[in-house]
Amino acid sequence: MSTFSKVTDGATAVADIPDGASIAVGGFGLCGVPTYLIDQVLALPVGNFTVISNNCGLDDAGVGLWLAAGKTMKMISSYVGENETFERMYLQGDLHVELTPQGTLAEKLRAGGAGIPAFYTATGVGTVVAEGGLPWKYNADGTVALASPAKETREFKGRTFVLEEALTPDFALVRATVADTLGNCVFHASTRNFNLPAAMSGVTTIVEAERLVQPGEINPDDVHLPGIYVKRVVALQEPWISDKRIERLTVREPAQSRDEQEGH
Repeated sequence: MSTFSKVTDGATAVADIPDGASIAVGGFGLCGVPTYLIDQVLALPVGNFTVISNNCGLDDAGVGLWLAAGKTMKMISSYVGENETFERMYLQGDLHVELTPQGTLAEKLRAGGAGIPAFYTATGVGTVVAEGGLPWKYNADGTVALASPAKETREFKGRTFVLEEALTPDFALVRATVADTLGNCVFHASTRNFNLPAAMSGVTTIVEAERLVQPGEINPDDVHLPGIYVKRVVALQEPWISDKRIERLTVREPAQSRDEQEGH
């Protein structure tokens, strides 16, 4: 068995993230978010990040913490609701935002990890996504300071497609359910979401793992992310392992309570 290991501690794992770095962050909403690594980066004396994430977190959770701390200057995202700090910064001209269709964002990351510089997609054809004009940045007075440019389009078999460029961020932060010391990872159910393409895209990918095992303990057929994509692994301890917030808690009323309300 190999004695080589990619395991390190959290502070060391993020220590070389520089000012102005581009960082892809896995997770969808608050599902599968690398909360520990986000906190480790929050403690660094650097910022001006370009953050690539499906969403911008909440005001007090996820990459929303970087926004609140003034560490993020640009976001490439699909969904930007649920965060008042984001809204205020964007509309006041303090944040550059590139809204990207969700499937396109996932493919931009995956393509970057696969060494594909760009690809054509039908998504966005005939809209401002392809034709340009999306406000990327506002002035303080509410006027548009910078708008998205028009993108190249091309016909294939009588159908129009738009050219989208891949993403290859400097760093990627992801959360795995299980990882071995060589960086092979397993994601539980929907936590795979954006963790997989984000991990593939990063020049330096850092994984926080809820459970750390030795090489050979993960069945090869169960590996979602091969260790070749991973540079560093951080083994989580409590309370971080169970730090899994629910974005919107909705519960059904007990049957007895419903019967009482209906007069049964």
